[in-house]
Formats: sequence, structure tokens, C-alpha cells
Amino acid sequence: MDYLLNQQVSCVSVVDISGAALGRAQARLGPARARVNWIEADVTGDWPVPSVDIWHDRAVFHFLTAAEDRLRYRAHLRAGLRPGGSVIMATFGPEGPDMCSGLPTVRYSPQALAAELGASYALHETVREAHATPSGTTQEFWYSRLTRID
Repeated sequence: MDYLLNQQVSCVSVVDISGAALGRAQARLGPARARVNWIEADVTGDWPVPSVDIWHDRAVFHFLTAAEDRLRYRAHLRAGLRPGGSVIMATFGPEGPDMCSGLPTVRYSPQALAAELGASYALHETVREAHATPSGTTQEFWYSRLTRID
């Protein structure tokens, strides 16, 4: 988010279930926080989905273990991401943990993520990351960029 604001991107929205996390981000940004649309909501619940060209999800989707939660997430993505826009998603890879912070996860290869999102999205780029955790372990992440094609 900081990088986007430094690049003078004019429309940035942040969705988080935690008001405390949003407050910390707002405090860190100082006056620049006024340039962000802050949304405190459960990503699978009801919230005002802004229309965007880029949807970035770092480590949320893989915590949606219930099919109905993933369905609601995909509906928000469809409502918010403009045709031709990109979704950049970081998820645990097949070798990633099946539990994280005490929560179960769903692990995805880039191809499995593309299949989960459906035929409206084309997979364009993938990057594997060996993420070092504060506890000293390594977790496999895949960053995938998909484009909405309809």
C-alpha cells in the first residue's frame, strides 16, 4: 500500500476484518491515510465492493476452507474487478502448511488456484516464495497473477 501511495495511485482500498490492524496501518501512513478507502469487514460478508483494476490478496484466500466462503469471496472479486483487471493472490502452495496460526488452510498450486477462481480468469504469471516466519520455519507461498477475461 505504501508503494502504491508513493507512486501517486489515486484509488486504493483496504479491506480487513480487524479494526485494530486498520488503525495501525492508518497510524503508520500518517496524513496519507486520507487517500485510502478503509473497509472494516469480513471478506466473505457484506461490504461495499469498490470497482478496481488490481485486486491484491496476500494470504487471505487460503484461510477460506469452507466452499460457501470461497463462493462469496469469488462473488466479491467478480463484482469488484473490472474486465481486463488483474488479481494478484498469494496462497500457500502444495508444500505449505495445512495449519497456520492455529487455523486450517487450503493449499494451492497456481493451476489449482486458477481452477478454483474459474474460467473468467486467465493465469499469466507465478512466483514461488519461501517465506521465512518469525518462528524460523519456512512456508511455501505462490504469488499468482490472473486477468479477468470477461
